[in-house]
Amino acid sequence: MKRFFDGALAVLLLLLFALPMALIALWVRASSAGPAIYWSQRVGRGNGLFPMPKFRSMRTDTPAVATHLLGDPASYLTSAGRFLRQTSLDELPQLWSVLRGDMSFVGPRPALFNQHDLVAMRTEAGVHLLRPGITGWAQINGRDELDSAEKTRFDAEYLARQSFFFDLKILWLTVWRVLARHGISH
Repeated sequence: MKRFFDGALAVLLLLLFALPMALIALWVRASSAGPAIYWSQRVGRGNGLFPMPKFRSMRTDTPAVATHLLGDPASYLTSAGRFLRQTSLDELPQLWSVLRGDMSFVGPRPALFNQHDLVAMRTEAGVHLLRPGITGWAQINGRDELDSAEKTRFDAEYLARQSFFFDLKILWLTVWRVLARHGISH
């Protein structure tokens, strides 16, 4: 049922946001050099790698590390990127990943290929068996503010509590937190 819900909602949202996404892509291209979409290698279900798209919010010379590991993340943001991150509009291309089945709407956020500590902790907790999500229990409980151990604790709690109604709660809380710009540090 979860996969059907994900696919149906992804199609609906892709149709609904097709024009805004095209406008965002043009804005990203006009505001800085480089492609509109940034594809990063992420760790998915079973620790397999998959390419995850986002609207590019950082300069093309930004190191491929988790944002919190950059000395001054704000210095890498493009003029469009600051707004896209604050509103989470940079995440819209991930609807494609949900449609493909690489991601779900709700699950642990996919780790970068080089976040070995987070991947190891999630594997030990059994979280690696879940399909990663656009949002998750850890995102609404701290987002950028959580370290790897805290993220894993929330992801393991999600694993234990997962249900369709818990997913709906997480989606509702995500919308609320995005609108309030809660937990966004850059």
